[in-house]
Amino acid sequence: METRCEEIIASKRERLKILSNISSPVEKIYYRGNPDLLEGPCVAVVGTRGCTAYGIRVAGQLSERLAESGITVISGLAKGIDTVAHRAAIDAGGSTVGVMAGGLDTCYPASNRRLKEIMEEKHLLISEHPDGFPAQAYCFPMRNRIISALADAVVVVEAGNRSGALITAEYAAEQGKNVYAVPGNITGGASFGCNKLIREGVTPLVILDDVITDMGLIPKTADTAAESGLGEDEKAVLDIVRKNGEVSIEEIVHKTNIKSHLVSGIITVLEMKGLVFFEMGKVLVAKF
Repeated sequence: METRCEEIIASKRERLKILSNISSPVEKIYYRGNPDLLEGPCVAVVGTRGCTAYGIRVAGQLSERLAESGITVISGLAKGIDTVAHRAAIDAGGSTVGVMAGGLDTCYPASNRRLKEIMEEKHLLISEHPDGFPAQAYCFPMRNRIISALADAVVVVEAGNRSGALITAEYAAEQGKNVYAVPGNITGGASFGCNKLIREGVTPLVILDDVITDMGLIPKTADTAAESGLGEDEKAVLDIVRKNGEVSIEEIVHKTNIKSHLVSGIITVLEMKGLVFFEMGKVLVAKF
């Protein structure tokens, strides 16, 4: 795949020109894929490499929702939340942009090689470094200023106390971007950074569509095809799960008075339709 280059000052792309006006300005940008993806609305979804099941679920649902609404998802192609965000946007039929720390002929982490190939062929990969430039430690926090600058808003899904995602949030705040943090378990290290951001005044993301509506856009109407044909008992169980966020089968039985073996069968049907999923003894809603 050929790597191309654009001079930022001379670029015809308004969003790229933003990079010349940030702290530590970018002079050139190297890219593979379709740079036109930067012309529409973009949201950065970032977070820790050591994410939890909760973080994976939120990052996936958020990125899917953004993609369904025609918003390009930007992230850093790292392990964890970044990878989830890119893959969810692709799986939803949307667009995604990866900002890499080294030259575009490198791949870090190596486990994302196939994802990188898909993105440089059908989406977009960019870097401020030419081919052959290794991704050194200092490059990762520096590339975060590019992620935030290219995005209209930044969402930190999960972040530990020293997570690079917090650096992205700092850059975004300096650049005047809307920054959101997903609230998390106050006893969990993976959410410490997000909860701290919220304490310091960052907007907590409690409804996924808030990012979209705050940008002045209208979220795509949720597809109700999966719910068509549901029986009364199935609708009742789905309603209980949605109201509670997560619930055990025993709680569903208690709240609906539906026999336990019937509830188990209903959960299986709802899982097949992609409306709920079962994890660690709890039934959780798949789409809000």
